[in-house]
Amino acid sequence: MRKYYFDKNKAVAIFFCFVFCFFSANFWGVKNAPVPSPSVLEKRVQELKDLRWGMFICWSFSTFSGREWTGGVAKRTDYDNLFPAKNVDTDQWARTAKEAGMGYILFLSKHHDGFCLWDTKTTERKVTNAPLGRDVLAELRKSCDKYGIKLALYFSEGDWTWEGAVDGEHMEGGSNPEMKKAQLKELLTQYGDIEYIWFDHAAGTGGLGHDETTAWCKELQPDCFIGYNHGDQASADIRLGEMGQPGQLDSVEDSAPYMGQVKKHKWKLAEFTYPILPEHEGGAMWFYSLPEHDGLVHPASKLLDDYRGAAEYGNIFSINIGPDYEGRIRAVDVETLREVGHCISPAP
Repeated sequence: MRKYYFDKNKAVAIFFCFVFCFFSANFWGVKNAPVPSPSVLEKRVQELKDLRWGMFICWSFSTFSGREWTGGVAKRTDYDNLFPAKNVDTDQWARTAKEAGMGYILFLSKHHDGFCLWDTKTTERKVTNAPLGRDVLAELRKSCDKYGIKLALYFSEGDWTWEGAVDGEHMEGGSNPEMKKAQLKELLTQYGDIEYIWFDHAAGTGGLGHDETTAWCKELQPDCFIGYNHGDQASADIRLGEMGQPGQLDSVEDSAPYMGQVKKHKWKLAEFTYPILPEHEGGAMWFYSLPEHDGLVHPASKLLDDYRGAAEYGNIFSINIGPDYEGRIRAVDVETLREVGHCISPAP
């Protein structure tokens, strides 16, 4: 009788422990990421390799501030000065990518300043509250579909508007894991298939570690590959080569210099990127710089060499482009990219 009573209570305790753990895992979103079969994974890796090269679009506050990082945006009325755009031409972006023989566009959805380039419900700090008043990501999705271009996203993990952040400071992006998850859920459920996410770790994790971030994204879109430009790489699919060059998958020092001293990891794919603007004094590089730099551009021959290098090593290569104040790609960039496209696929 006593033994039965003990066993019964033990069973009840185990049951409630199981229920608690199950709901805790679901609440915090730490489910194990779905694991595809080797053949499915191999097919997915090849699909991404076949994209070859793409256009990394950075268009936000820093386009207009003339600075790479734009802090000090305290209130909504600041948007009139720091994002005064009245128009944007995402069709031009996608059409230019097509003419350049590109397979995808990598779009900056949110930088460290927290300004969202989609119509998020998580914050008032968004493009639809700026003078433009349009969901740029939604328009880009339609343009990509129109021209047969795939879509990938850049996302800053940390955010200077979050608790504990130091506005404008490196690695001080505050903590708000639930908002980070909510924003990623919008991006991965409302804008179609996303090929991969380029996570920028420069302002920290936002309070949600990389393993948890990867698992959350995979739960929402299992085929979406995940990469982090530095920090913990254990769950990353892609080795991101910020300011990088073509190279073997494990050649971190040469091909992904911004990774720093990361622990070697079995990435599935290697990416590299750099701005189409060569180094110059004043203004930004990853965003539109200043009108006086409108003639500066890397030659088509350099881009073509790196495209061929990417193909040789099985990398993907995204060249960074900063649309101007009107939301259009500079004429010199369009001309250069067309020249590369002609060399890749000569006209009959």
